[in-house]
Amino acid sequence: MKIVFMGTPDFAVPTLEALIRGGHSVTAVVTQPDKPKGRGKAAGMPPVKIKAMEYKIPVYQPERIRKDDAFYDELVKLQPDAIVVAAFGQILPERILRLPRLGCINVHASLLPKYRGAAPIQWAVINGDKETGVTTMMMDVGLDTGDILEKTVIELAPKETGGSLFDRLSEAGGELILSTLDKLERGVLTGKKQPEEGATYAKMLDKSMGRIDWNMDAAAIERLIRGLNPWPSAYTAFNGRILKLWDADVAEEENADMVPAGQVVRNDRDGICVQTGNGILKIRELQLEGKKRMDAAAFLRGCPLKEGTILGV
Repeated sequence: MKIVFMGTPDFAVPTLEALIRGGHSVTAVVTQPDKPKGRGKAAGMPPVKIKAMEYKIPVYQPERIRKDDAFYDELVKLQPDAIVVAAFGQILPERILRLPRLGCINVHASLLPKYRGAAPIQWAVINGDKETGVTTMMMDVGLDTGDILEKTVIELAPKETGGSLFDRLSEAGGELILSTLDKLERGVLTGKKQPEEGATYAKMLDKSMGRIDWNMDAAAIERLIRGLNPWPSAYTAFNGRILKLWDADVAEEENADMVPAGQVVRNDRDGICVQTGNGILKIRELQLEGKKRMDAAAFLRGCPLKEGTILGV
């Protein structure tokens, strides 16, 4: 099958590789423009572009796909049977959605209609979901509102992070797209309209949402730490510096008496225990601004965090 693939970040790479491995003819890859990266601000290529260049696949990088007539003309010349989209980052105009014989198929990292939008993986962890998955859908003009084609369900591990779930779902998406394309080509798969009941949106992440509110429950803070690992990461303030938290557990002990949220109530070799709005959070791995990431015991040897210290101020 002749395929045009549209995607940008690491999540999309396994889908591109699956298409190639599955014997499809990927005639072009479309991705976001290169962006300045690092201290030197040299142009950084999207991961999908790097992978496409390894396979010598032509790459297109339209700045605004909705208004790029020259790009659309090139797409018409390619005459793809299907356009496969995975975390591309731009909304496709109707004229492109109508172009392929089999349509535009999106690989989305949630069980639609739950978690439409930009950050479905991290929100599944933050919200404490027991399962999530990948959905292939026929794209329409809405935001992740098209007809559902197939789903793969993934159970979250007890200590699942945003990063580990990202990897698992990206691989699952690569496997699912091959099944979907095969069934569409054979005419044995039709889309099912998404119900609006149960539809939710996963808003885009930003660094500010990583700031810990110690008045939250310990369990909610623990999930936030996992969900924002590795980016943008959960953090608090300590002595005027940013203190990132990478791993923590909800302690079994009861709330400390008459202790404000955010106060360190105990230190031991296993972790740094902090009072929250409900429950004790035991921090096991952390990183002070300008320092390396380390476990609690190593951190305490180099930076005494005394009992009674209040974090976040």
